[in-house]
Amino acid sequence: MSIRLGDIAPDFTQQSTAGEIKFHEWLGDSWGVLFSHPRDFTPVCTTELGATAKLAEEFRKRNVKAIAISVDPLESHNGWVGDINETQNTKVNFPILADPDRKVANLYDMIHPNANDTLTVRSLFVIDPKKKVRLTITYPASTGRNFDEVLRVIDSLQLTDQHSVATPANWKQGEDVIIVPSLQDPELIKQKFPKGFKAVKPYLRITPQPDR
Repeated sequence: MSIRLGDIAPDFTQQSTAGEIKFHEWLGDSWGVLFSHPRDFTPVCTTELGATAKLAEEFRKRNVKAIAISVDPLESHNGWVGDINETQNTKVNFPILADPDRKVANLYDMIHPNANDTLTVRSLFVIDPKKKVRLTITYPASTGRNFDEVLRVIDSLQLTDQHSVATPANWKQGEDVIIVPSLQDPELIKQKFPKGFKAVKPYLRITPQPDR
């Protein structure tokens, strides 16, 4: 099945390096980042898992749980974790799902036959506390994921869920944002954005980030 933005993330029960995971129950009221790897003991993915472990505090501040998946069995994962910890100077502090039966890979459309008919592509899903998929990114095997971008998008999603704004190109935490076009009531705009705004065009109104 194809996963689209706004879909409810498929639930599953699967073994992991942290024991059995019942996905929706495990997420609870947290945001989630689920990201796949084609196999264990691969060089790019080793660096990605190390980078994720080092971002544990950044994920915690945003109420985000990270979880990885590979189609290899649990015994292989446990050996790989040792390599990740050693080579990346960190400690893997999140679960890695074992998916030898391809159950989760198929639920999340992670096997693309034109790329490889057995291994998962390197997909990433951001899931909100309502279990809705809010971001999907699929990377080629040769390109490591940009976790700064993942955090940036989560910051944007969490901000725009709470305020009537959107974030412009290359936006980062603390920078100006855009008032959504649907908000037209002048009194409501004053109430929501007491710092004021600059109307570059009637549809392009720039305002300081409202929660700063």
